[in-house]
Amino acid sequence: MTTIQEFNKLHSSTEPLFLGNAWDLISALTLEKAGFKAIGTTSWGIANSLGYADGELIDFEKHLEIIKIITDNVKIPVSADIEAGYSEDIDRIVNHVLRTADIGVAGINIEDSLKKQQGLRELKDHCNLLTKIRTALDQNGFKDFYINARTDTYLQMENPLLETINRTRAYVESGASGIFIPGLIKEDEIKEIAFLIGAPLNILSLPGLTNCNKLKDIGVKRFSFGNALSDKVIAFLEKNATQMLDLKDTSLLYED
Repeated sequence: MTTIQEFNKLHSSTEPLFLGNAWDLISALTLEKAGFKAIGTTSWGIANSLGYADGELIDFEKHLEIIKIITDNVKIPVSADIEAGYSEDIDRIVNHVLRTADIGVAGINIEDSLKKQQGLRELKDHCNLLTKIRTALDQNGFKDFYINARTDTYLQMENPLLETINRTRAYVESGASGIFIPGLIKEDEIKEIAFLIGAPLNILSLPGLTNCNKLKDIGVKRFSFGNALSDKVIAFLEKNATQMLDLKDTSLLYED
């Protein structure tokens, strides 16, 4: 079984795929050692680790290099968060996807948010992009490569349900393998969307939405925590560094 096949199979299990989000090699190896079945990179975490904010501010080559380091050193499937594709040019985005597939990842997250202005990419334009990505993957030996199409309707709109259903169903028809909706938290809306989209639904962990087992009962097939772990690790480092400096004492480093 190839890594791509293995990753697809994880989305069809009776249990939701609990995806661990990594931002560098040590975080990826730690998640693998803990028993996570697959890893998704977090663009936010990668950007922060290099001193940048999220939003395609780092060079794509640097981003790809970090994803490759992770993929080369873990045995479990890796899905790469490539934000909106690191370009506004469709052909260049498709090339970025193919280059990402070439390094051995089993899938990608690609979102419909615009990066140089507020708003979402026009529906027909994003569907066209997804279709071109799927066609290029199929033609270059990456059949069934997992395209997790992220929509940011719940992050950018006041009443996003109908637009979300419209967009996500169109994305699946255009070649998406699954749908990712960060910001979706209402149980009734999760149920409705999961029922209607015809593809595995990925939900992002948020305060009050943390239990993977409970999400299983309302149709969620994939659960991830994005940048929450990397943020917590950074906060831990800041807190302990400040405390050591204030006290001029390193005893906290040796506490259980």
